[in-house]
Amino acid sequence: MNNTTQRTDPRVLRTRQLLRDAVIELLEEMDIEKISVNRIAERAKINRVTFYLHYRDLPDMLEKMADEMVGDILQVVNNDDNHHQSVDEENLRILESLLKHIAENAKFYKVILTSKRSPIFTDRLFNLMAEIISAHQEKKEGTADHSKTPIQKDIAVWYGSAALIGTVISWLRDDMPYTPVYLARQISMLRAN
Repeated sequence: MNNTTQRTDPRVLRTRQLLRDAVIELLEEMDIEKISVNRIAERAKINRVTFYLHYRDLPDMLEKMADEMVGDILQVVNNDDNHHQSVDEENLRILESLLKHIAENAKFYKVILTSKRSPIFTDRLFNLMAEIISAHQEKKEGTADHSKTPIQKDIAVWYGSAALIGTVISWLRDDMPYTPVYLARQISMLRAN
């Protein structure tokens, strides 16, 4: 049997998780400019050389963390288990899954989205949401329930991305007072009006 799937050593995964957790904790406490590799290694309780086995420097680490965030969100959003839903039902299900994912990883998302310390994550998330909304906008244009109001596609994408990310940021800042399902339904009702 030819197994081409590469498996990463669990020790490597554990070390990377320690490093990510250390960066998130440090971002809670200080500006990104004050974070050094030494501080990350010290917080993660690893040797500084170990950091360099995984990342070139802090910007490389943040870039890879942002890539992982995008990958995780795409996996959640693309986990399409029901193809027989209407576009609105599908959008609601995707939004619920996305918000559940954010709630399960609330500490990470709260730090990276609610502070201005690391714009790479917000920028990546905005671009990702724009792509997802654009794809769903195109899908909806092909259905009979598509609105006859001529809204320029790029404006709808900008608005939808900014509104969604802004709502998620406010939800996180307020310590998620609503469940992901409730918030998704409220957002869906706003979009329907």
